[in-house]
Amino acid sequence: MKRSKFLQNTLAILGAGIALPSFAKLNKKGTSLEETSWENAPFSLPTLSYSYSALEPNIDALTMEIHHSRHHKAYVDNLNKAITGTDLASSSLEELLKNISKAPVAVRNNGGGHWNHSFFWKVIGPANGNKPSQALADQIVKDFGSLDNLKTEFNKVAMGRFGSGWAWLVLKDGKLSIGSTANQDNPLMDVSDLKGKPILALDVWEHAYYLKYQNKRVDYVNAFWNVINWDFVSSQYTN
Repeated sequence: MKRSKFLQNTLAILGAGIALPSFAKLNKKGTSLEETSWENAPFSLPTLSYSYSALEPNIDALTMEIHHSRHHKAYVDNLNKAITGTDLASSSLEELLKNISKAPVAVRNNGGGHWNHSFFWKVIGPANGNKPSQALADQIVKDFGSLDNLKTEFNKVAMGRFGSGWAWLVLKDGKLSIGSTANQDNPLMDVSDLKGKPILALDVWEHAYYLKYQNKRVDYVNAFWNVINWDFVSSQYTN
């Protein structure tokens, strides 16, 4: 079996054992055309505002396709399955996360996976040369000394997360800070040691980078800075 084919096959089962649905049919933008199997489901897979190939060469199209249409969709489907017919079905995603300690583990894992990925798709985007707003840039200098220092500290945290998880830039009490969470936890959860408003996030699960970068997470982390949508990130800081 060719190495590339082997990697494609193995990526499909990465993600800590989550059940993955079959490939969805896709439109030209790479959006899933497959309707959810859960009737009147409260949550759905968000549409990407760019094509799967738009982040090339930093994040390859096949990884984006699998990541969005299979991994993220699995979190959405499993979340709907976990809450359908329960009192949680009427809660917003943010309400679920805020009180996640009271929810079943399936809601924690899949609710976090849905929120984290929905946020991540907005953090990244086609390289367009934009940069942090002046307000965010000033805050970065205040808290980290420079944007380069922020990148260095963020990369350390992303590389230091053992196993699967996320690296975050958060705003709390008027100050930016960096931290990480395991699995699909995030700073909005009441069980998280890292608290604050998410400003920037990086998925460091292997399924996010393994097809292109294999075990070289550092190359993926460095490439991430080439596809940040600073307009969105800056809006998270301001709003």
